[in-house]
Amino acid sequence: MKIGIIGYGKMGKAIEKIALTRGHSIEFKVNDCKTSLIKDVDIAIDFSTPESSFNNIYKCIESNTAVISGTTGWLDKLEQIKKICEEKNGSFLYASNFSLGANIFFELNKKLARIMSDNNTYKVSIDEMHHIHKLDKPSGTAITIAEDIIVNSKHKNWQLNSKTNAGINIKSIREKEINGIHEVKYKSDNDLISIKHEAFSRDGFALGAIIAAEWLVNKKGFYTVSDMLNLG
Repeated sequence: MKIGIIGYGKMGKAIEKIALTRGHSIEFKVNDCKTSLIKDVDIAIDFSTPESSFNNIYKCIESNTAVISGTTGWLDKLEQIKKICEEKNGSFLYASNFSLGANIFFELNKKLARIMSDNNTYKVSIDEMHHIHKLDKPSGTAITIAEDIIVNSKHKNWQLNSKTNAGINIKSIREKEINGIHEVKYKSDNDLISIKHEAFSRDGFALGAIIAAEWLVNKKGFYTVSDMLNLG
Protein backbone atom coordinates (compact mmCIF):
# COMPACT_ATOMS: atom_id res chain seq x y z
CA MET A 1 0.00 0.00 0.00
CA LYS A 2 1.32 3.44 -0.94
CA ILE A 3 0.92 5.81 2.02
CA GLY A 4 1.30 9.56 2.33
CA ILE A 5 1.87 11.04 5.78
CA ILE A 6 0.50 14.52 6.49
CA GLY A 7 1.98 15.83 9.72
CA TYR A 8 5.48 14.46 10.18
CA GLY A 9 5.88 15.00 13.91
CA LYS A 10 6.31 12.33 16.57
CA MET A 11 3.13 10.52 15.54
CA GLY A 12 4.02 10.75 11.86
CA LYS A 13 7.42 9.18 12.55
CA ALA A 14 5.81 6.40 14.61
CA ILE A 15 3.34 5.71 11.78
CA GLU A 16 6.20 5.56 9.26
CA LYS A 17 8.05 2.98 11.37
CA ILE A 18 5.01 0.72 11.81
CA ALA A 19 3.97 1.04 8.16
CA LEU A 20 7.38 -0.06 6.91
CA THR A 21 7.41 -3.11 9.20
CA ARG A 22 4.05 -4.14 7.70
CA GLY A 23 5.37 -3.98 4.14
CA HIS A 24 3.93 -0.63 3.05
CA SER A 25 5.78 2.20 1.32
CA ILE A 26 5.85 5.86 2.37
CA GLU A 27 5.51 8.05 -0.73
CA PHE A 28 5.66 11.41 1.00
CA LYS A 29 6.03 12.99 4.44
CA VAL A 30 4.80 16.60 4.64
CA ASN A 31 3.32 19.02 7.13
CA ASP A 32 1.11 20.79 4.58
CA CYS A 33 -0.90 18.76 2.08
CA LYS A 34 -0.22 19.20 -1.65
CA THR A 35 -2.79 18.00 -4.19
CA SER A 36 -0.08 16.93 -6.64
CA LEU A 37 1.27 14.43 -4.09
CA ILE A 38 -2.06 13.03 -2.93
CA LYS A 39 -2.98 11.54 -6.30
CA ASP A 40 0.01 9.19 -6.21
CA VAL A 41 -0.93 7.31 -3.03
CA ASP A 42 -3.50 4.71 -2.00
CA ILE A 43 -4.24 6.50 1.26
CA ALA A 44 -3.20 9.58 3.22
CA ILE A 45 -2.81 9.59 6.99
CA ASP A 46 -3.39 12.97 8.64
CA PHE A 47 -1.85 13.76 12.02
CA SER A 48 -1.28 17.44 11.32
CA THR A 49 -2.60 20.43 13.29
CA PRO A 50 -6.11 21.60 14.21
CA GLU A 51 -5.61 24.60 11.89
CA SER A 52 -4.69 22.59 8.78
CA SER A 53 -6.49 19.26 9.21
CA PHE A 54 -9.80 20.28 7.60
CA ASN A 55 -8.10 21.50 4.42
CA ASN A 56 -5.87 18.43 4.28
CA ILE A 57 -8.84 16.07 4.49
CA TYR A 58 -10.85 18.14 2.00
CA LYS A 59 -8.02 18.01 -0.57
CA CYS A 60 -7.79 14.22 -0.21
CA ILE A 61 -11.53 13.71 -0.70
CA GLU A 62 -11.50 16.10 -3.68
CA SER A 63 -8.66 14.06 -5.21
CA ASN A 64 -10.52 10.78 -4.68
CA THR A 65 -7.82 9.59 -2.27
CA ALA A 66 -8.79 7.66 0.85
CA VAL A 67 -7.81 9.46 4.04
CA ILE A 68 -7.78 8.78 7.76
CA SER A 69 -7.25 11.40 10.45
CA GLY A 70 -6.40 11.35 14.12
CA THR A 71 -5.96 15.11 14.47
CA THR A 72 -8.12 16.63 17.21
CA GLY A 73 -9.15 20.21 17.93
CA TRP A 74 -11.04 20.79 14.65
CA LEU A 75 -14.18 18.72 15.30
CA ASP A 76 -16.53 21.68 14.98
CA LYS A 77 -16.13 21.04 11.22
CA LEU A 78 -16.50 17.24 11.32
CA GLU A 79 -20.15 17.28 10.17
CA GLN A 80 -19.12 19.46 7.23
CA ILE A 81 -16.46 16.92 6.23
CA LYS A 82 -18.97 14.08 6.55
CA LYS A 83 -21.27 15.91 4.12
CA ILE A 84 -18.43 16.56 1.66
CA CYS A 85 -17.42 12.89 1.88
CA GLU A 86 -20.97 11.84 1.03
CA GLU A 87 -21.32 14.32 -1.85
CA LYS A 88 -17.95 13.38 -3.39
CA ASN A 89 -18.29 9.63 -2.73
CA GLY A 90 -15.10 9.85 -0.69
CA SER A 91 -13.36 7.51 1.71
CA PHE A 92 -12.69 8.92 5.19
CA LEU A 93 -12.15 7.42 8.63
CA TYR A 94 -11.84 9.59 11.73
CA ALA A 95 -10.84 8.65 15.27
CA SER A 96 -10.00 10.80 18.25
CA ASN A 97 -7.84 7.86 19.35
CA PHE A 98 -6.56 5.05 17.12
CA SER A 99 -5.38 2.82 19.97
CA LEU A 100 -7.30 -0.46 19.77
CA GLY A 101 -7.33 -0.63 23.57
CA ALA A 102 -8.73 2.90 23.83
CA ASN A 103 -11.58 2.01 21.49
CA ILE A 104 -12.45 -0.99 23.65
CA PHE A 105 -12.33 1.44 26.60
CA PHE A 106 -14.86 3.66 24.77
CA GLU A 107 -17.31 0.74 24.64
CA LEU A 108 -16.81 -0.03 28.35
CA ASN A 109 -17.48 3.65 29.09
CA LYS A 110 -20.78 3.58 27.18
CA LYS A 111 -21.88 0.44 29.02
CA LEU A 112 -20.95 1.87 32.42
CA ALA A 113 -22.75 5.13 31.63
CA ARG A 114 -25.96 3.21 30.89
CA ILE A 115 -25.63 1.22 34.13
CA MET A 116 -25.06 4.37 36.22
CA SER A 117 -27.64 6.56 34.45
CA ASP A 118 -30.37 6.28 37.09
CA ASN A 119 -28.01 6.27 40.08
CA ASN A 120 -27.98 9.77 41.57
CA THR A 121 -25.60 8.95 44.42
CA TYR A 122 -22.52 8.96 42.16
CA LYS A 123 -20.86 12.00 40.56
CA VAL A 124 -19.10 11.29 37.27
CA SER A 125 -15.87 13.00 36.20
CA ILE A 126 -13.05 12.47 33.70
CA ASP A 127 -9.31 12.88 34.28
CA GLU A 128 -6.97 13.14 31.28
CA MET A 129 -3.20 13.62 31.19
CA HIS A 130 -0.94 14.22 28.17
CA HIS A 131 2.52 15.52 27.30
CA ILE A 132 3.24 19.23 27.40
CA HIS A 133 3.38 19.44 23.57
CA LYS A 134 -0.30 18.56 23.06
CA LEU A 135 -2.07 21.59 21.59
CA ASP A 136 -5.74 20.98 22.41
CA LYS A 137 -7.34 20.88 25.85
CA PRO A 138 -9.26 18.78 26.72
CA SER A 139 -8.06 15.98 24.49
CA GLY A 140 -10.24 14.72 21.66
CA THR A 141 -10.35 11.38 23.45
CA ALA A 142 -11.70 13.02 26.62
CA ILE A 143 -14.37 14.81 24.58
CA THR A 144 -15.36 11.51 22.95
CA ILE A 145 -15.62 9.91 26.40
CA ALA A 146 -17.75 12.78 27.74
CA GLU A 147 -20.06 12.83 24.71
CA ASP A 148 -20.54 9.06 24.93
CA ILE A 149 -21.55 9.44 28.59
CA ILE A 150 -24.04 12.17 27.64
CA VAL A 151 -25.61 10.02 24.89
CA ASN A 152 -25.94 7.05 27.24
CA SER A 153 -27.11 8.82 30.41
CA LYS A 154 -29.11 11.79 31.70
CA HIS A 155 -26.12 14.13 31.75
CA LYS A 156 -26.48 17.11 29.42
CA ASN A 157 -23.04 18.72 29.14
CA TRP A 158 -19.36 18.66 30.09
CA GLN A 159 -17.07 21.37 31.43
CA LEU A 160 -13.31 21.82 31.46
CA ASN A 161 -11.56 22.10 34.84
CA SER A 162 -14.79 23.23 36.49
CA LYS A 163 -15.09 23.78 40.23
CA THR A 164 -18.88 23.50 40.20
CA ASN A 165 -21.02 20.37 40.39
CA ALA A 166 -22.75 21.11 37.08
CA GLY A 167 -22.13 18.79 34.16
CA ILE A 168 -19.34 16.27 33.66
CA ASN A 169 -16.06 17.80 34.80
CA ILE A 170 -13.01 17.05 32.63
CA LYS A 171 -9.74 17.63 34.47
CA SER A 172 -6.94 18.20 31.93
CA ILE A 173 -3.26 18.02 32.88
CA ARG A 174 -0.26 18.62 30.60
CA GLU A 175 2.90 17.18 32.10
CA LYS A 176 6.31 15.90 30.92
CA GLU A 177 6.13 13.31 28.10
CA ILE A 178 2.98 11.42 29.11
CA ASN A 179 1.56 9.56 26.09
CA GLY A 180 -2.04 9.62 27.29
CA ILE A 181 -4.00 8.62 30.39
CA HIS A 182 -7.81 8.75 30.56
CA GLU A 183 -9.87 7.76 33.58
CA VAL A 184 -13.62 7.90 34.15
CA LYS A 185 -14.63 8.12 37.80
CA TYR A 186 -17.98 7.60 39.51
CA LYS A 187 -17.61 8.79 43.09
CA SER A 188 -20.10 8.64 45.99
CA ASP A 189 -19.74 9.36 49.69
CA ASN A 190 -19.01 5.69 50.23
CA ASP A 191 -16.90 4.45 47.33
CA LEU A 192 -15.33 5.01 43.93
CA ILE A 193 -15.86 3.15 40.66
CA SER A 194 -13.41 3.88 37.84
CA ILE A 195 -12.20 2.64 34.46
CA LYS A 196 -8.84 3.71 33.05
CA HIS A 197 -6.81 3.53 29.85
CA GLU A 198 -3.11 4.36 29.77
CA ALA A 199 -0.96 4.43 26.65
CA PHE A 200 2.65 3.32 27.20
CA SER A 201 3.95 4.64 23.86
CA ARG A 202 2.83 6.12 20.54
CA ASP A 203 3.26 2.74 18.84
CA GLY A 204 -0.24 1.63 19.85
CA PHE A 205 -1.77 4.68 18.17
CA ALA A 206 0.43 4.22 15.10
CA LEU A 207 -0.45 0.53 14.73
CA GLY A 208 -4.17 1.33 15.02
CA ALA A 209 -3.82 4.02 12.34
CA ILE A 210 -2.10 1.62 9.93
CA ILE A 211 -4.68 -1.11 10.56
CA ALA A 212 -7.42 1.48 9.91
CA ALA A 213 -5.71 2.51 6.65
CA GLU A 214 -5.49 -1.11 5.53
CA TRP A 215 -9.18 -1.57 6.32
CA LEU A 216 -10.38 1.64 4.60
CA VAL A 217 -8.71 1.15 1.21
CA ASN A 218 -11.31 0.23 -1.45
CA LYS A 219 -14.23 1.35 0.78
CA LYS A 220 -16.42 4.42 0.27
CA GLY A 221 -18.06 6.54 2.93
CA PHE A 222 -17.40 7.93 6.41
CA TYR A 223 -16.25 5.49 9.10
CA THR A 224 -14.90 5.31 12.63
CA VAL A 225 -12.66 2.81 14.38
CA SER A 226 -15.80 1.38 15.97
CA ASP A 227 -17.00 0.45 12.47
CA MET A 228 -13.66 -1.18 11.72
CA LEU A 229 -13.66 -3.24 14.93
CA ASN A 230 -17.40 -3.96 14.69
CA LEU A 231 -17.90 -2.64 18.22
CA GLY A 232 -21.15 -1.50 19.79
